[in-house]
Amino acid sequence: MEFNKTLIKGKLIKRYKRFFTDIKLSKKVVIAHCPNTGSMKGLLDVGNKVFLSKNNDPKRKLKYTLEIIKVKKNLVGVNTHFANKIAYHGLSNNLIDELKDNDSIKPEVFFNKETRFDFLIKKNKKKIFVEVKNVTLFRDEKIAEFPDAITSRGSKHLKTLIDAIKKGYKTYILFLIQIERVKNFKIAKDIDREYYNNYLLAKKAGVNFLAYRCKINSKEIKIEKKIKIIDE
Repeated sequence: MEFNKTLIKGKLIKRYKRFFTDIKLSKKVVIAHCPNTGSMKGLLDVGNKVFLSKNNDPKRKLKYTLEIIKVKKNLVGVNTHFANKIAYHGLSNNLIDELKDNDSIKPEVFFNKETRFDFLIKKNKKKIFVEVKNVTLFRDEKIAEFPDAITSRGSKHLKTLIDAIKKGYKTYILFLIQIERVKNFKIAKDIDREYYNNYLLAKKAGVNFLAYRCKINSKEIKIEKKIKIIDE
């Protein structure tokens, strides 16, 4: 996923009302849209270096969008709207070893009346659901974690993927790690014990779990490599 224009460097002052951030640029302070409604735990220290995109569309109230935050010397992609675009690029370009050479990739497909998953893949007459989870939490410099807050929606997805297996689908959760240099991934069971328990149930039922780290810079974000999932 490439950025249309070179990103603008700044420093974080604060995030507020979930959707707004005050950013200090070289000669002024601007309000930037925050395209991440999650907790962003561990990312919001005052003075953190950030990278913004700018859009001069006259219909937009906020011209700037927060795209990347630098934390502990690691760049972190925080625009959750890009997660599925990055995943789609990875699937289309065979960057995910377990999901290569697909016959078709269809985004946003309903499994039932209540739940849709991010992708339905068809490969060798098999139907595969893939749900993408964006990961930005790392309390240890080498370990990415999910979730960064309690996620009842995430637990619901795990349970529904189990139902999909019973109906003949193959299922995957792709933890898309928008954090540089981390080596491993784990479920943050101290943050959401219920999600961790459902993760174990889903794993036992046959849901496949993948963790792929992204390459991040001011020009692009794309899937770089698979990293190990640690069960504790």
